[in-house]
Amino acid sequence: MLANGTRAPEFELHDQDGQRQSLSRLLERGSLVLYFYPADFTPGCTKEACAFRDLQTDLERAHLRIVGVSPQDADSHRRFADKHGLKFTLLSDPDKKVIRQYELDGPLGFGVRRGTYLIGADGVIRDSVLADLRIAAHARFVEHALASGTKA
Repeated sequence: MLANGTRAPEFELHDQDGQRQSLSRLLERGSLVLYFYPADFTPGCTKEACAFRDLQTDLERAHLRIVGVSPQDADSHRRFADKHGLKFTLLSDPDKKVIRQYELDGPLGFGVRRGTYLIGADGVIRDSVLADLRIAAHARFVEHALASGTKA
């Protein structure tokens, strides 16, 4: 994972609506919880996305936005968001370029590691967690982000 205190790498990816999104554009509205996950519709990733969904109102109150990144295409992300009532941005990284930039490519280049970053509005990484199969660690991370969100 990238070190806390470093600048988050800039990127441009398509969201679930086919719109191009950049990190700098996403940060225009404040701090960001940027999470990376292996795949839409898998049990662990669904549980994680729904946990973020359930915390979204609290995140927004703390001036934090949630954005997910995985290799699936925009159509898969749209179906995933619709099925589970996800009201946050999902970004498609089919070539895993951004996943590699954020050092979350799986072992030997296979898969995606489950990792989450808290990025301040200034683009600096404030906190991070690598939890792979420990989905509950991401919920604890978000609770910590909520406590510090308005300062990020």
